[in-house]
Amino acid sequence: MSRIENQFTVQFWGVRGSIPCPGSNTVRYGGNTPCVAMQVGGKNLVFDCGTGVHVLGQSLLPQMPVEGHIFFTHSHWDHMQGFPFFTPAFIKGNKFHIYGAIAPDGSTIEQRLNDQMLHPNFPVPLQIMQANLEFHNIKAGKPIYIDDIIIETAPLNHPGEAVGYRVNWRGGAAVYITDTEHFPDKLDENILWLSRDADILIYDSTYTDEEYYSSKSPRIGWGHSTWQEAVKMAQAANVKTLVIYHHDPAHNDDFLDDVGKQASEKFSGAIMAKEGLVLPIPVLDPVSESFPLSK
Repeated sequence: MSRIENQFTVQFWGVRGSIPCPGSNTVRYGGNTPCVAMQVGGKNLVFDCGTGVHVLGQSLLPQMPVEGHIFFTHSHWDHMQGFPFFTPAFIKGNKFHIYGAIAPDGSTIEQRLNDQMLHPNFPVPLQIMQANLEFHNIKAGKPIYIDDIIIETAPLNHPGEAVGYRVNWRGGAAVYITDTEHFPDKLDENILWLSRDADILIYDSTYTDEEYYSSKSPRIGWGHSTWQEAVKMAQAANVKTLVIYHHDPAHNDDFLDDVGKQASEKFSGAIMAKEGLVLPIPVLDPVSESFPLSK
């Protein structure tokens, strides 16, 4: 078995929410919108296709032909706007399985990706893509199986609905939670269940509590959470590493440095999502099923 087939890694290609924000003040953390890739037992898993997926796509070109599984949390623009620029999808011989829940209006993920690429919004239709695209309608709460990888799902608290994912493989677990808004008086049971004893929890921490509860411009009802709530969830779920994610485009590098410092003081396993960050997850040896493989 190859080294890659024994690995479970998480890599960040886009960490911002709402809108891309490139510039001199966002260099250290990055300005691309959401895209997280996981290498799980030699398989490519991609979560959301914000503008970060364009950079991911360029990195995959030397590996062609490639096969991958793309999971959408929902179809707000910042989570799908990079898909029309995902170069491997235009190249014959590649294959991508694309997963998404049916929206409240009844539209499938295929319909929504198609619609964003129709004239006058975009010059090239979805049908121009030459890769083999297989679309899968999923239901939040139902697991997805890819060989020995189990992907658990649950609904999130977001306008227009969204799906949270937990990837399980050989004793390791990574959880992807964005976009979601916490409840004022209790922890979200869906997220708590997905996050249980996870190695990595990636959590929507768009705001600070001060911003969220601001008397002048509160963010209540906007569909996002805070880093303070992320810490509460990580502690309650016994998470090893908490990744503060989906940064507000108005938060520059210095602001995020400060958030990272405060979060790590509250929870020693808290880190900040940055473009290019790679996190390995120890997994069980398939032979002994008892000793974690080295990173």
